[in-house]
Amino acid sequence: MADYTKQVNIGNVAIGNSNPIAVQSMLNVPANDVEGNVKQAIELQNAGCDIIRTAVPDLKAVELIYALKENLHIPVVADIHFDYRIALECAEAGVDKIRINPGNIGDDDKVKQVANKCNQKNIPIRVGVNSGSVEKSILQKYGAVTADALVESALYHTALLEKYDFDNIVISMKASNVKLMFDAYSIASKKVNYPLHLGVTEAGTKYKGIIKSAAGIGGLLLSGIGDTIRVSLTDNPIEEIKAANDILKATGFKKGGVNIVSCPTCGRTKIDLISLANKTEKALENVNKDITVAVMGCVVNGPGEAKEADIGIAGGDGCGIIFKKGEILRKVDEKDLFNELIKEIEGM
Repeated sequence: MADYTKQVNIGNVAIGNSNPIAVQSMLNVPANDVEGNVKQAIELQNAGCDIIRTAVPDLKAVELIYALKENLHIPVVADIHFDYRIALECAEAGVDKIRINPGNIGDDDKVKQVANKCNQKNIPIRVGVNSGSVEKSILQKYGAVTADALVESALYHTALLEKYDFDNIVISMKASNVKLMFDAYSIASKKVNYPLHLGVTEAGTKYKGIIKSAAGIGGLLLSGIGDTIRVSLTDNPIEEIKAANDILKATGFKKGGVNIVSCPTCGRTKIDLISLANKTEKALENVNKDITVAVMGCVVNGPGEAKEADIGIAGGDGCGIIFKKGEILRKVDEKDLFNELIKEIEGM
């Protein structure tokens, strides 16, 4: 969302300039299962996905673009490799963005056809390079996959489109190595004003993948770099949407939903705070109130350390307190702490 990036319109979602950072995910149902893809896409849309991407491996799979466009109100992106004809057919099907690397689709005439078609229909193209796709000549120049190599590869593909007066471009330079990805985007942000699509590719399973993504994506966002994000997890794509939105909330780029703060416990803790905090988080995960809720272990530090919380509880020895903005409202029996907290939140 850096101010110096140009605006690109992906269907009804604008990225770049000062627009909100958009959350993306990718369908993982086989492309020939149209019904299954539509079902998953609707689930992702309902979970807070702003832009949906699908692989289009062959011309027959273009049918999926028509089906998704008919059933969704969020933009649809076609992920295409090597075959320029698929890009042209997806454009005719009304796709909102195409992810393709111009250098991989053949001679200049094929690149020109795709660029012209997308210009005519105002369809953006995402140039997406990663650590496994860097050209051999660039690898030889740098000796390995480096941040500069990733950026040079991205600029090479971008130049192939610019050659035909196409500048409706989004760029990504993903790597599974967080530092490599971070450095590549940092360098690119100083060289181009195209919107940047952030992501740690092949980040892994849910737990470690979220940590890597939070470090790489979150660090860049806090540096003012990035316009749209995708958290890549070896898991249900719904988990990608949850993680992406949580990263945006943690970095201050998204409001809404309950922010829970809880202490790590210590020797003063005399209640089962871990279970209480988890129970509270679960109960409030779908509550869209823009509030901070504190679940603290003791009355000594609770209201003080969490005095900015809109509402909170702190445990004691058989009893606890309800507090608001650091001020104690009342004491309650320990067994009633959770229910009293929920009751207070419902009334807010």
